[in-house]
Amino acid sequence: MMFWRSVVGKLWFTILFLVSFVLFILTVMLLEYFENDRINEAENNLEKTATRISHFLEDQEESIGLQIAWELLDDATEAMIIYDENEYFASPTMEESFDLPVDYFLKDSELNRVFTEETSTMKIASFPVENYDEDSRFLIIGAPIHLEDNKHGAVFIMQSLQVLKQTSEDTKKFILLAAGVAFVLTTIFAFFLATRINAPLRKMKEAATEIARGKFDTKVPILTHDEIGELATAFNQMGRQLKFNLNALSQEKEQLSSILSSMVDGVITFNRDGTILITNPPAERFLQDWYFEQDGRAKSTEEVPTKVMELFQLAVNTEQEQVGEIHVQGRFWVIIVSPLYNNKFIRGAVAVVRDMTEERQLDKLRQDFIANVSHELRTPISMLQGYSEAIVDGIAATEDEKIEMARVIYDESLRMGRLVNELLDLARMEAGHIQLTISEIEVKPYLERIIRKFQGLAKEKEIYLQGNFERLEPYFAFDGDRIEQVLTNLIDNAMRYTEDHGTINVTANTDEKGLHIEVFNTGIGIPEEDLPFVFERFYKSDKARTRGSSGTGLGLAIAKNIIEGHKGYITVQSKAGHGTTFSFFIPRNIQ
Repeated sequence: MMFWRSVVGKLWFTILFLVSFVLFILTVMLLEYFENDRINEAENNLEKTATRISHFLEDQEESIGLQIAWELLDDATEAMIIYDENEYFASPTMEESFDLPVDYFLKDSELNRVFTEETSTMKIASFPVENYDEDSRFLIIGAPIHLEDNKHGAVFIMQSLQVLKQTSEDTKKFILLAAGVAFVLTTIFAFFLATRINAPLRKMKEAATEIARGKFDTKVPILTHDEIGELATAFNQMGRQLKFNLNALSQEKEQLSSILSSMVDGVITFNRDGTILITNPPAERFLQDWYFEQDGRAKSTEEVPTKVMELFQLAVNTEQEQVGEIHVQGRFWVIIVSPLYNNKFIRGAVAVVRDMTEERQLDKLRQDFIANVSHELRTPISMLQGYSEAIVDGIAATEDEKIEMARVIYDESLRMGRLVNELLDLARMEAGHIQLTISEIEVKPYLERIIRKFQGLAKEKEIYLQGNFERLEPYFAFDGDRIEQVLTNLIDNAMRYTEDHGTINVTANTDEKGLHIEVFNTGIGIPEEDLPFVFERFYKSDKARTRGSSGTGLGLAIAKNIIEGHKGYITVQSKAGHGTTFSFFIPRNIQ
């Protein structure tokens, strides 16, 4: 079955069909021609024989003429000479074969013309004859005889068409044999020709299969210089061009994938019906956050946030860019949807999802910073203004009152100076301009000296301040002044937020990773909702700002920047009413 569906089978069958059809028409025409030619030849021969017999009978004596007439007949020919219904003569073989009555010739309208019109006639008749088939057909030729004394007659020569049929059968066999030989030779030639044509086509098929598998270096051998050879050349050129185009597409795809993967913004591509085609990692994170916010209801990219779909529909319907905003999992996302075109028809849209949370937080921090700075500066400025007006207006009557007011003005100016200096330090640190002086520090004496600075204040508040430095290496490299600033801030905060008779423990130890220091106090603790913000600027756990009014709220933010400048980190653990622990870590080999 596969053979007939192949090019060889179809071409071979087509050639055979055409040759067979031509041979069939030619055979039929040849057989018809030969059959007609035989009949015409037989008719001519019989007519000549009849004429000759007629002449011999007219010129010779009757006995001699009959003898000569019978000698002119062959084995397949019969003759009858008729003068009238009583006088007639039949060939010797005819008398032995069949007895044809004279009335048949005299009464037949066609044969009777020889007597009435004295002209030759011809007729094909069928009648039963011994040793012949019942439907034997004879060719009868009649010629007139003109004798002296106005005596007329006719000679009728008959020959069976079976003889002609046998000759035609022999001719047909010869023609059919020739046609069979031509058919066999045509079959061999057609198969050879089809194979020769199909061989390069088969090579192209194999090469096309290899190219479909990704082997674009496959080439078709050029075996001929005809149209098939030109096709092979074009096929090889197509393979090279296809390889070039696919490589270009692959490079563009990789480039596009790299661009999408490295983008900070999320990108979502939709087709015309809103189905997601392409997403990059930020977009996938955005969709996952949205799925989670929907109680885990959807877990595939087939479902799109309602707000995004609304913008998509507007962009497709209006053919204009649409901008919207969505709030998901505490983050702010701005969505920009633009239509995509294909030959001036919209084939979809692309949505750019931009996380604006940090910008919003920065705006909020900027606003909070201005509010906090204003709040921090308002109190000392008010006090400076009030006490200075009191001195100018002469409200302070005694010298001691003037000195007291001047002291308040001095203290508030120092406070304002510290605030400004800390703000400048923090700004430099956050800008990455922090400068560290790293040196080998003898750690234990260094920590004991810092703790001693607070022992006096601890005794006043009856707070137990102690240090634990058992697992501590003798020396460690860090910036002594900056770390002292961190520890001073942490211990000072612990002192201010620890009730009387409380405890403050400073623990330090070293391991293969670096230096670990903890400052623990049994104070009032930090509320859970405030823990994420303790290292922000101007943070104070006392929202009324009545406790520790001397603080600026910048100490922990500065401490965090100092530790991060040492490539380390600082953390806090606290529970309201159960104390607080600040821990920071400094790694080895800071530089």
